[in-house]
Amino acid sequence: QVQLVESGGGLVQAGGSLRLSCAASGGTFSNYVMGWFREAPGQEREFVAVVMWSGGGTHYADSVEGRFTISRDNDKNAVHLQMNNLKVEDTAVYYCAAGQGWTAVVGRANAYGFWGQGTQVTVSS
Repeated sequence: QVQLVESGGGLVQAGGSLRLSCAASGGTFSNYVMGWFREAPGQEREFVAVVMWSGGGTHYADSVEGRFTISRDNDKNAVHLQMNNLKVEDTAVYYCAAGQGWTAVVGRANAYGFWGQGTQVTVSS
């Protein structure tokens, strides 16, 4: 059983930056693909970014490509999401998730068995 706890959310003006972190415990962290998803009010949860087991491969949603960077530290059981040039439409609750298999690599939410409680990111204009 893997427990995930996100931190780093908050309120920021458009064009600003935030760094989200996710601390994992209770499992072998390097066995899992780690992803970030987000859910805006009235919308379905959507894929944001994923980092593969060793951290050598990443994949991003088109909407965040070039602005967000996902990374992981397997020694510290942590995954991070650096968000730059934030836009109002990035406002959402952001979730960290742990998954297994290649369907997790391509960002399918149903491949992720463990989820954090979420952290709110609000971008003002």
